Amino acid sequence: MVPLSFAGEEFALLRNNALYWPRENALLVADLHLEKGSFFARHGQMIPPYDSRETLGRIAEAIGATGARRVYTLGDNFHDSEGSARLEDHAAGMLSALTRATDWVWITGNHDPEMEIRHGGTLATELEIAGLVLRHEAKRGETRPELSGHFHPRLKLKLRDRHVRRACAVIAHGAPGSGRMILPAFGTYTGGMDAGDPAIVRAMQPAAAIDAMVHAGARLATFPLWRQAA
Repeated sequence: MVPLSFAGEEFALLRNNALYWPRENALLVADLHLEKGSFFARHGQMIPPYDSRETLGRIAEAIGATGARRVYTLGDNFHDSEGSARLEDHAAGMLSALTRATDWVWITGNHDPEMEIRHGGTLATELEIAGLVLRHEAKRGETRPELSGHFHPRLKLKLRDRHVRRACAVIAHGAPGSGRMILPAFGTYTGGMDAGDPAIVRAMQPAAAIDAMVHAGARLATFPLWRQAA
């Protein structure tokens, strides 16, 4: 875990792309896209069907590492609203155990706007906790501190003469105590959008500056994405 100060609060960004909020003893994860494998299989594209097990296993590891008692998911929890009905028994048991062990809140997203609760937890379209808004997609024009997902931001880096793409957090900076953050996607079967894509920059306005944050050993490396014109 690497400490991260944001909007007047202290967080920690885990290597598996979860965000831990110590003051609330809460774990935040975005874009799980559970049952994406079974969704593709229904449409004739056969890929390994164990993505939900792997994603839920990594959440369990993050809960164990942080001791979190609350979990907030920031939308696109399932790849479609019917995904929760397709969970095979093993993955369903894993999920039920996690929602029993924590205060689990599902924030819905554009992929699962009509998801039903079948394995525990509660549903919300968005929340405001301790002055921070939790929602799926960053809302352009939002001036309150905000945590969201949706975009699956990734950053292209050159490491040892080869190019790699790494999941990253995107942070928009404003006045002291404000700011907005897009979390990296957590799910096993999630691609990504370039962190500097105009769609992300537009969604994060108003801002004075926008940066990408990537794990670099025991620290977070900062890469400028956008700066307000002088």
